[in-house]
Amino acid sequence: MRAIVYQKYGLTNVLHLTELPLPVPKANEVLIRIHAASVNSWDWDLLRGKPFIVRLAGGGIIKPKLPVLGADVAGVVESVGQKVKQFKCGDAVFGDLSSARWGGFAEFVSVPENLLTLKPPNVSFEQAAALPQAGVMAWQGIHDFRKLQTGQKVLINGAAGGVGTYAVQLAKMLGAEVTAVDRGDKLEILKLLGADHVIDYTMKDFTQTGDQYDLVLDVVARRSLADYKRALLPGGVCVLIGGSTSTILQFMFFRTLASMTDSRKLRILMHQPNKDLTVLMDLLRAGRIKSIIHKCFPLSQVPEALQCIGNGEAIGKIIVQVPL
Repeated sequence: MRAIVYQKYGLTNVLHLTELPLPVPKANEVLIRIHAASVNSWDWDLLRGKPFIVRLAGGGIIKPKLPVLGADVAGVVESVGQKVKQFKCGDAVFGDLSSARWGGFAEFVSVPENLLTLKPPNVSFEQAAALPQAGVMAWQGIHDFRKLQTGQKVLINGAAGGVGTYAVQLAKMLGAEVTAVDRGDKLEILKLLGADHVIDYTMKDFTQTGDQYDLVLDVVARRSLADYKRALLPGGVCVLIGGSTSTILQFMFFRTLASMTDSRKLRILMHQPNKDLTVLMDLLRAGRIKSIIHKCFPLSQVPEALQCIGNGEAIGKIIVQVPL
């Protein structure tokens, strides 16, 4: 089978299209012929080995442990292991493989059955592949840390990316008043997704405006704990999904102490792959949310797809299509 592989950390020039043996599913695994995979910022981080925390988190200290990147996939079951009970050959499935061996930027991948969900017929492979990682993190950030009530104020920083575009929609669905922060040329799509207010971060710092929020969800966190607390209403919660190493370390070591001094809370989202994925797919299938797809690339152009993420160009998700 064809796959995009890398054997050392670096930029997109270390990626190569090559032939690998067809995976053989273990007893609890299914072999999937991949139709679509989506690119996440995590792929970009693992490609470069930066920030260093991605190496500590299992990417490999000296060289990559995951030769084939790509966690979000959608495809069709080709064969099943002898203990597989949920799926059969021909089933259309999708899921996040980040808790296993990744491997989505390839023609086939062998996957533990518990990482997969059936894809509804009225949802395309591209739409399904876009959902798992970004959708689940958006749902965790919006739903799990604060039980939103109608009219409460939510700010999403980095709102035009994969996580952010789902988070805007989910927050609006729950009745929140949503402020979306991103670059000026990306704000129009955020308005179309339902954002009540938009902020161009190149023109204004949301932590310095005097406005306060019940929930701040930051996908690209680079501010101090004091800045975040300034932006929170009493009882408010700031949830960090991604950002600079220094900000992540601040949250890790000082957030508990900072939260003890008043009712405003600072939290780090710990991704739970595929959590509530069926809930999100039901919302997608019903048209209550949608996958925003910026661009599709063929498998051979995975380097270009990753560079698009690295350049910060994407609005929503980047998809890799794998032709039959």
